[in-house]
Amino acid sequence: MTALPQYERLEAPGLWRETPQAQRREVIVSFGDTSLVIADDRSATALTHWSLAALVRRNPGGRPAVFAPSDDPGEELEIGDDTMVEAIEKVQAALEARRPHPGRLRRIGWISVVSALAIGAVIWLPGALIDQAARVVPLAKRADIGRMMLADLEHTTGVACHSTEGDKALALLAERLDGVTEIAVLPRALTGARILAGGVVALGQDTLIGPDTPEVAAGAILAAQLAQSGETPAHALLQWAGAGAALSLLTTGDLPAKKIEGYGASLLARPISLPNTPAALDQLLSAFKAAGVASTPYAYAVDPSGETVLGLIEADPFRGAPAPQPVLDDAEWLALKDICS
Repeated sequence: MTALPQYERLEAPGLWRETPQAQRREVIVSFGDTSLVIADDRSATALTHWSLAALVRRNPGGRPAVFAPSDDPGEELEIGDDTMVEAIEKVQAALEARRPHPGRLRRIGWISVVSALAIGAVIWLPGALIDQAARVVPLAKRADIGRMMLADLEHTTGVACHSTEGDKALALLAERLDGVTEIAVLPRALTGARILAGGVVALGQDTLIGPDTPEVAAGAILAAQLAQSGETPAHALLQWAGAGAALSLLTTGDLPAKKIEGYGASLLARPISLPNTPAALDQLLSAFKAAGVASTPYAYAVDPSGETVLGLIEADPFRGAPAPQPVLDDAEWLALKDICS
């Protein structure tokens, strides 16, 4: 049955007109399976059947209700019985709900696709912006960003130390180490070294005042390079600063200093960890060997007992023999040690 079960036996009087010029006549209105049955009120002979699905109400909300079999001019039916009017509208609503709606399905499909794309954009776009910005930033700009990172570090560590001879020694140390363009010694709060964008390195004064050999400073930088774990300093900074900073860098070629305020303190809060796997230890030892730097002095600077750094001591690439070339000569090393004096 198409009609709702509660209305199967419902009947009501009405006035039916076959054409606009015809006289109205009294009829009985009832439900068929898929139609509204209009019958003579005396003989009960069916005069016509109107499709419930196509039924049109001419005067929505008006009384008596006026219905027609379609939008075209022609037959009309007036019904004053509120129960029958309500029944017709409920049955029509039920039929409409059961009818396939290809357009609605398409709309739902499009809404689903757009929603999925929007969710994907929210999840994917920030990371993609950061990756792209970190990948395409020019080398010169990387160095500028590295100096910005250094300036932010200085809010916590104090201004980098400088002296004529000390700066020359730092330049020589930078030349000795692959991937390092410039080194700045910070007077406090920094232990070891941190690699900044563009090959800029922040070096803690602790690597100069304790040991009596430049291998410790060189080793701290090599360990910091390994600790990056494949992520460039520029990418790490943008990951911290967010997609807005990456977008600014991509669209204007500039990274406002306010976008990285506080990054220095965040960097200091992440200590450099020593290799804890054989593979990582081998990588670090290979870096010492390539740079021509003995690893033992750095190992003892990290742990005077040698217990936690035994691998760096026992597998020192220059154990028992001097490195091919000193990291710095005595005069250069003394100038570097006194750079913050």
